[in-house]
Amino acid sequence: MAFLAGGTSAFVAEDKAIELSVDGHRRTLHTFADDVGELLAEEGVRVGAHDMVAPAPGKELGSGDEVAVRYGRPVLLTLDGHRRQVWTTAHTVAGALDQLGVRAEGAYLSASRSRRISRAGLALDVRTERAVTVMADGRTRTVRTNAATVREVVEEAGITLRGQDTLSVPGDSFPRDGQTVTVLRVTGRREVHEEPIPFPAVRIADPTLFQGTEVVTQPGRPGLRRTVYYVRTVNGVRQRPRPESTELVRPPRTQVVKAGTRPRPASVRDADHLDWHALAVCESGARPDAVDPSGTYGGLYQFDTRTWHGLGGTGRPQDASAEEQTYRAKKLYVRRGASPWPHCGARLRG
Repeated sequence: MAFLAGGTSAFVAEDKAIELSVDGHRRTLHTFADDVGELLAEEGVRVGAHDMVAPAPGKELGSGDEVAVRYGRPVLLTLDGHRRQVWTTAHTVAGALDQLGVRAEGAYLSASRSRRISRAGLALDVRTERAVTVMADGRTRTVRTNAATVREVVEEAGITLRGQDTLSVPGDSFPRDGQTVTVLRVTGRREVHEEPIPFPAVRIADPTLFQGTEVVTQPGRPGLRRTVYYVRTVNGVRQRPRPESTELVRPPRTQVVKAGTRPRPASVRDADHLDWHALAVCESGARPDAVDPSGTYGGLYQFDTRTWHGLGGTGRPQDASAEEQTYRAKKLYVRRGASPWPHCGARLRG
């Protein structure tokens, strides 16, 4: 009987009354477990790295102890544009924010503070209140906001973007506390510029023309290039034009020039002794390229084209060299005397 009495006393001594709370659900139970870990194993309560157990699993148990288990809940937290996964043992959004040390005053929350967090967790977007300065149209506005994008901040500041207007930072970027955003008023227009293209020139040796004589057989003509530029004006400042398209309106035409290679005769008998300079001064002001107002007569001695060709000249007399014009004028004198120059012919003899 003494043995049985001693055994009963030991049995009673090992029995412990414990209050166990699992995620807020409390119950009182009796256990022979020596520590918290054994108690949880007996009760089938499995815990992981993100769960809270108090006291710690290795803590010895005594009758009347309280053991609390709070399961960890995953929260996909996006805080001011930065996303990360965190764990909390809080049961509500408000508790999780307090536990994570997130300042929620004036903040935007994607879920209400009272919303309960299941063990599956939840995604939570938090945008704290920030001060952002917006500069537009010569004015500065500072707003306190929990907007998700810079464009939303600009709208909250009462500023409207029109047409090609843009911002100094991307409109879909996250606004930072203390940030300054400038509104760029943009206008654009197209300008058309035309520029000439120089024409090339080709010289061809011509043995039928005297040396020093050049005749343009095909006049050159410049080409024309048309370019369309797009010109932006940002806040009243003209930007560098940007070419959009180029069009060849007209190709250049090559100028062809015949250059004489025929040796010039030394003189014309019976005409060399005359004052040809005085005649030239009287007829044309001594200008080889002179042309009368009617366009009929040209050169130093005011030849008409028919007479010039009859004397062996080519092209127009005003295009020939002064030496060739004088040579052909001497030939004309030998044929007809001073009669081709009725007003100035007397100058030939001084």
